[in-house]
Amino acid sequence: VAGMERDWPEGRGIFHNKDKTFLTWVNEEDQLRIISMQKGGDVKEVFDRLARGIKAVEDSVKKESGHDFMLDKRYGYIHACPTNLGTGMRASVHIDLPGWTKLGPKVLAARCEELHLQPRGTRGESGGQTGVTYDISNKHRLGYSEVQLVQKMIDGVNTLVKEDRELQKKHGLAK
Repeated sequence: VAGMERDWPEGRGIFHNKDKTFLTWVNEEDQLRIISMQKGGDVKEVFDRLARGIKAVEDSVKKESGHDFMLDKRYGYIHACPTNLGTGMRASVHIDLPGWTKLGPKVLAARCEELHLQPRGTRGESGGQTGVTYDISNKHRLGYSEVQLVQKMIDGVNTLVKEDRELQKKHGLAK
């Protein structure tokens, strides 16, 4: 109805740097998804790259079209997907949680809810869960700054890892 993806498959694509640590995804769920990622735990480096990349993309869009990204004072950035209103930022990490896996996905989901996190399988939102590796991200987008969301993800993941170590010991999974 909104006209999204009307040019599929011709009007979409992924563009990335040579290291594949910065990507722009055009006309997937949102008109534009900007991604910064890398292996390891240097969240600051990933965030810094993301901030620089967003500015570069926005500057390029403004130069080409004369328009800024759509930003509402109350609702934040405007997206095609309403769950991304606000910052639109989903900060996530892939982590192994064998202790939580032993308790089952519903127990992990409930704990993540308490921490304002969202667990997913590593194959995406609807890709299902396999093994003990999860994609853990901030649950909210609206009402928080990007820095607050990243910090919430970091604090929550640190809590899950600490609890997982205890669960591994309790269930005889510790190495």
